[in-house]
Amino acid sequence: MILAHNLGFPRIGSHRELKWALESYWKGRWNQEKLTQTAKELRALHWQRQHEAGLDLIPVGDFSWYDHVLDMSTLLGVVPPRFGEPQDEVDVDTYFAMARGQGSGGEGGAACEMTKWFNTNYHYIVPEFQPQQDFRLASNALFNQVAEAQALGFSVKPVLLGPLSFLWLGKVKGEAFDKLSLLESLLPVYGQLLHRLQTQGVEWVQIDEPILVLDLPADWKAAFEKAYSGLANRGLKCLLTTYFGALGDNTHLACHLPVEGLHIDLASGPEQLTKVLDELPPYKVLSAGVVDGRNIWRNDLEASLGLLEPLRERLGERLWVAPSCSLLHSPMDLALEPALDEELKSWLAFAVQKIEEVVTLKQALVEGRNSVAGALEVSAAAQSGRRQSDRIYRPEVRSRMAKVNPEMARRRHDYSIRAQVQREQLKLPPYPTTTIGSFPQTSSIRKIRRDFKAGRISEQEYRLQMEAEIARAIEAQENYGLDVLVHGEAERNDMVEYFGEQLEGFAFTHNGWVQSYGSRCVKPPIIYGDVTRRQPMTVAWIRYAQSLTSRRVKGMLTGPVTLLQWSFVRDDQPYSDTCLQLALALRDEVQDLEQAGIKIIQVDEPAFREGLPLRRTEWEHYLDWAVRCFRVASTGVGDGTQIHTHMCYSEFNDIIHAIAALDADVITIETSRSGGELLEAFAAFEYPNEVGPGVYDIHSPALPNVNQIVGLIKKAAEYVPAERLWINPDCGLKTRDWPEVEAALCTLVAAAQELRTDEVGLARR
Repeated sequence: MILAHNLGFPRIGSHRELKWALESYWKGRWNQEKLTQTAKELRALHWQRQHEAGLDLIPVGDFSWYDHVLDMSTLLGVVPPRFGEPQDEVDVDTYFAMARGQGSGGEGGAACEMTKWFNTNYHYIVPEFQPQQDFRLASNALFNQVAEAQALGFSVKPVLLGPLSFLWLGKVKGEAFDKLSLLESLLPVYGQLLHRLQTQGVEWVQIDEPILVLDLPADWKAAFEKAYSGLANRGLKCLLTTYFGALGDNTHLACHLPVEGLHIDLASGPEQLTKVLDELPPYKVLSAGVVDGRNIWRNDLEASLGLLEPLRERLGERLWVAPSCSLLHSPMDLALEPALDEELKSWLAFAVQKIEEVVTLKQALVEGRNSVAGALEVSAAAQSGRRQSDRIYRPEVRSRMAKVNPEMARRRHDYSIRAQVQREQLKLPPYPTTTIGSFPQTSSIRKIRRDFKAGRISEQEYRLQMEAEIARAIEAQENYGLDVLVHGEAERNDMVEYFGEQLEGFAFTHNGWVQSYGSRCVKPPIIYGDVTRRQPMTVAWIRYAQSLTSRRVKGMLTGPVTLLQWSFVRDDQPYSDTCLQLALALRDEVQDLEQAGIKIIQVDEPAFREGLPLRRTEWEHYLDWAVRCFRVASTGVGDGTQIHTHMCYSEFNDIIHAIAALDADVITIETSRSGGELLEAFAAFEYPNEVGPGVYDIHSPALPNVNQIVGLIKKAAEYVPAERLWINPDCGLKTRDWPEVEAALCTLVAAAQELRTDEVGLARR
């Protein structure tokens, strides 16, 4: 019959139980047994919730202690040699060492690289492939979880990352070779994996191949036929799963692979349905991903049934209903938001509600619309109420957008002229040192914010306590010897939420957490209407920080593209329009900072690459409006004001022209985990402005030493002229402890001083 199923469920728990468990284990407060028991309880609870909602198949293997790609690496025995001799089974400490690093630095302590999962804000741990890579089943975690779920009486559907996507997402280390050549030795291990699942009584297995929505080289396309022909007839039925876009020119390939079912994302790629139906063989299941797993807007059940009912007539029992992708990217449960505005709440659906929507749609298809008449009525009322709400549109915002002209997206002079003015005015030394912005968010800082929000302290007391934290950060940076200081962002709960709270058109949840990586969770704001700035957002804090020191203090802002990408964005207008509204609000803030005497202003865009469409044919349109919005936000200042931006954990090689088009005076990037690999793009393009290659991996407890930093900067000088290099960590320091920060930044300053004694350094300015 028609089935309702799910591709994956949030892992972190209703109250971030997994986060607290992981951090307790890492700090030595919990033993492995307690960690394992907590994870087991969370899995059982999540399976039960999905079962009670009415799903016919429950995903298993979607739970992860840190990251599902890392899970696949350990399952297949892909553990870099620096983590020790191969073990029969990869233990949990090796697993976490791969994610976070180990020891006190050096090659033995280096964590595996981390980067963005397609076009999301989720980060995955990059597999590392060696020449003659050995694959083997090296973890029982998946099989144990299947047994757990079966023992509890659930109908399970194990979830695997497919072999081609696993290879595609990895990187070659050491001697260069074609990683696709590893497929021949990888497939037998996938075969063993499937055989073990079959012996456990599994009927359906979900194999995710998200790279089928990308532009694939011909040899990779050909490899799909070879791979799935080799995995066929294993006694299992395979649902091949794609998401985040349309199959496009891979439609024929995906439809005709020897698998029993195909899942497509009809939220992000609705245009693909007609072609898929034309190509789909008459024996195959089609899983229709009609409930958006990436955003938080309530499904329009009437519209979805309008799409699904003709499919039911055509496919009959070969039709399954599902979310578009894993619900990993959604908050857990709207019921945990009692304080959320009721009108806005009626427009939303989180993971639990999305499963209910899937089940409702299945019930309507099987039992008829009358069986879900109440749900259809509520859905229709929500859709109508949202369209007609007077809180969505602001005429003054629309009027200002219409007046944006090319001059508003252009600096007064080229970088070569600006750089000379800035050097004369700022008087910075060779290899200037700075940080990315945030300093440790201590428990005392978080308590101050909580007390103020709860009304336990006055606004005056809150400001005094925050000023004391800013003063501490300034004094510490002066003691470390940094050249360009930051105020530390003690007042900011999150780099996106903080700004959203001061802008019209945003709403906020209390418990809408989403996993970003490992134990790191974010609570994206909701952009529901037109955006405008009520008043200056950062000026008073930065002005106070600058008053405490004779050194330069950076103004710190989150850029328009990142505010957009790291929020749940309204879906009733183009993203480019919403981004321009954000840019105009930030433009006012940048100009106010300059008026307050702040001559270095950082407009962070870590999500710039993340927003890139998955298909190259769509890149130009996105890059045009994304660059324009950044420039509208940042260019309304004089030549002497130095604009910085920051980007992290992204590949820039293929969009370096757009990075240059941002025309920021200084860009800071990640280079510590990738060993300076990103700098090659800046060299090949002859990037014209200044670069700060991140030399301290703040996501790892391993601390750098002077030689490592000097080596990285000397390597950077091979790609970018020394006179245009800065020295900084690769990201903000809010997740680190003060002792770690002090040790790392003092080392960073010592490395800069050593470099300044170099002939290259002395000739710099």
